[in-house]
Formats: sequence, structure tokens, C-alpha cells
Amino acid sequence: MLLRRLAAPVLAVFIASTSCGGGGALSSPLSSPPPASAHVFLVVEENHSYSQVIGNSSMPYLNGLASKYGLATQYYADVHPSIGNYFMLTTGQIENPNDAFSGTVTDDNIVRELTKANKTWHSYAESLPGTGYLGGGGNLNKKHHNPFAYFSDVIGTAQANNIVPFSQLSSDLSAGTLPDFSFIIPNALNDAHDGTLAAADQWLSAHIDPLIKSSSFQNGGLLIIVFDESVLSDVSHVGGHVAMLAIGPQVKNGFQSTTFFQHQSTLRLVMSTLGVTAFPGLAAAAPDMGEFFK
Repeated sequence: MLLRRLAAPVLAVFIASTSCGGGGALSSPLSSPPPASAHVFLVVEENHSYSQVIGNSSMPYLNGLASKYGLATQYYADVHPSIGNYFMLTTGQIENPNDAFSGTVTDDNIVRELTKANKTWHSYAESLPGTGYLGGGGNLNKKHHNPFAYFSDVIGTAQANNIVPFSQLSSDLSAGTLPDFSFIIPNALNDAHDGTLAAADQWLSAHIDPLIKSSSFQNGGLLIIVFDESVLSDVSHVGGHVAMLAIGPQVKNGFQSTTFFQHQSTLRLVMSTLGVTAFPGLAAAAPDMGEFFK
């Protein structure tokens, strides 16, 4: 019944995406799994194409990381608008193509599999009103950028306490209490959704560079920075061509991948590098991203 209420363009994108396995035919997983990582961090930026980001002089910090570490040059989002891509990154499925979705997701997801494997996680959300908050609020904290707030594994359970304000990241880093997996959500001004790419780059430099330089990260950490979707006019492989970076001491220096990847491969990368062998949704059949590593 939900699909009948959606606007035609949104419905068309959703159908196209689901009919081609999330935006493009994926081969069987490649035989090059990534090495183990002590801590994995995933930062999601918003709504810009690969060509707007890579080589942009307004983003010197991000482009410096792209030059020093690993860059996926043929990476495509799965759908328009945002929410389906956030779900693909965490459930391996689009789940719902409407940013106004207010339901509960009961499908297999990253929280379920991390918990089964005795791995810890936090969603560090900037402008979140408080620990365990599962709603949106104002113009800065957007619920549809925080997929964990929809999971049946989180709603009404102690797992909700793993959704915390972004400010806790620095205290966890200082205290040596970082979880195994960290999902990092800049607010709408700092993720390039409502603000500029220059502002997003400055935020990364101020808040992510200290993490990269920390001993906790340098001792086997992995950071992924990815854009959720391209501009709406870019429907290549449905969600458009976007930038994805892999950063860490085990990543090849200055590596550029030309392999076709989508968000389900990033989900597979997160899980496999943490030693989790069960992959939700399309992540089970997505190519590994082991080529990025030394």
C-alpha cells in the first residue's frame, strides 16, 4: 500500500533499483577479503556527485586523503533519495524509498550481526538531543540519516543507548573506549546536505583528522568516507556516481580502484574486516573490497 502513495518519480527509482539488485548486477564476491581491523569508522556525506567532490579545490582535506589512501573511482549509490542508501549500508536492502518513512525495519541488519558476533557499536550523531534519542529534530538532526533508529533490534531495547551525541566520540577516543564499529553522522550543515562542500571539508579536518592521527586508529583502524547519493539528475546505476574513500594504515598508498562497487560492498567490508561472517541482504553477494589493502 505504501508504494501506491509514493510520488511517481520516487516509485520509478525504487522499482528500477530493486529490479536490478540494488542498482547494478553484482558478480560473486571476489576472493580477496580485507585484513582484520581493530576499529572501523564509517562517515556518510550527502548528495554530491563524484565529479563535484574529487578534484574540488574547496575540499583540500578530503582530496588529500583520497590521494594518500584508497579511492573507489567507480562507486555508485543504490537509489534516490537518501534513506534507501543508508539502509543499504546497514541492512543490505533499500527497505523503503521514502525519506519520510516512520516504520520499523525488522530485516537482518548490522546491529543484529554485530551483536551475535559480540562486537560493539555506536552511532555518533551530531546535533542529537541525547543518548538513545530515536527521532529527528529541527533542521540539523535528520532521522533518515540515522538508520539505526529504525531497527527493531534497537527500538525499545538497551541497544538504543548506543545511539549517542557526536561529542561522545572524542571522549571515547581519549578514554580508550571506542566500540568496534562507529557510524559517524555529521549534522545537515556539516555533511553537505544543507551546507557547502567547503564546510563539510572543514568539519572533516577538524573532527576526523584527530581520529586518524590517534594511536587507536593507527594501530589497525579503518575509516570509510562515502557519499550517500549523487545529485538527483545523476541516475547512473540509479543512485549516481559518488566518492568513496578507504583510509587506514593497512590501505594501499595512493590506490585507485576501477572496480564497480555499491553500498552493499561497503557493508560487506565493514562486517568482514571486523571478523563477522554473516552479511545482511545484498552484502552476502557483493564483491569484497580487499583490493584496497596492502
